[in-house]
Amino acid sequence: MGAFREAATAWAAGGPGDPARELAARLPVRTAVLLEGLSDAAAVTALAVRRGRDLAAEGVCVLPMGGAMNIGRFARILGPSGLGLRLTGLCDERERPYYSRALARTDAAQEGFFVCAADLEDELIRALGVPRVQELVLAEGDSRALRTFLRQPAQQDRTPQQQLRRFLGTKKGRKIHYGRVLVEALEPDRVPAPLDALLAGLRPPPGTGDGDPSTEQSPSGSRRRPQTPR
Repeated sequence: MGAFREAATAWAAGGPGDPARELAARLPVRTAVLLEGLSDAAAVTALAVRRGRDLAAEGVCVLPMGGAMNIGRFARILGPSGLGLRLTGLCDERERPYYSRALARTDAAQEGFFVCAADLEDELIRALGVPRVQELVLAEGDSRALRTFLRQPAQQDRTPQQQLRRFLGTKKGRKIHYGRVLVEALEPDRVPAPLDALLAGLRPPPGTGDGDPSTEQSPSGSRRRPQTPR
């Protein structure tokens, strides 16, 4: 699946489409999960592993687009007007209108895309709570870096949740690392609604199994319903 991911990314950047077409047919690929970046991909993959899912074996490609503004390119080549794959993914609230227009232009269904309030990191921090995230930062050996960051004047007027969210993006690779760490620390019934709905919508084809239901629980009815970019 990694080869298809690379081929699709190259195609979206203006390269040839034949390699992606050939791989999509041979693997085969049936669904593309379009995500803004690598940290989102790390979180989705980590939750799939927790639930006993092998997305690649199910024909699902988790595909970071290198920025939300690339949704139109990927939807065009992978969706109804391209390879005809089922498209799904996450988007941030501020980018919802852009996603709606891009998906509409390519005749791609919007129902498979789920909206995070600020971004996925914000959703994960709220789900875990600030004290728990601080514990994880300590366990990962980043407490000194966090203390230094919090002393910056620019952070004094931000809430602890906002400070942590900003901290995760201050060093290359940190958001990717914590995308996995935060998901692995979640209680089964505390998975953010957009992330939970995304994975639940990736139903495995017949014969591949539905994961291990003993390791995760369904969200309770009291949780916030996921939104789609209408």
